Amino acid sequence: MANFPAITPTYDLSKNSAPKVRVAQFGSGYSQRTVYGINQNPKSYLFTWNVSEADADTIEAFLDARGGQESFTFTPPGESAAAKFICKEWRKDIPYLNRATIQALFEQVFEA
Repeated sequence: MANFPAITPTYDLSKNSAPKVRVAQFGSGYSQRTVYGINQNPKSYLFTWNVSEADADTIEAFLDARGGQESFTFTPPGESAAAKFICKEWRKDIPYLNRATIQALFEQVFEA
């Protein structure tokens, strides 16, 4: 398994949680909720990198090589431990000569 390149994202990142919850709805309006699964609260992050074009090319080549299906390890800023992620979509903008912005959505995965 590959490690994401050591290029730190720019702050103003977004972190989303989506707990897996099953709901049993009863006719009287009463409902019960329960979480299910071992890893029932995966995280997703929207990262932005404002970097040189060379660093942007490194990030893009890394993501291209994984093709949206191969996982990689990454430690999000502010988190204490690395986790496994996939990235199925990203965007590269080149606003100025030799500067680039990459936005990427990292989705946490759980696998052996």
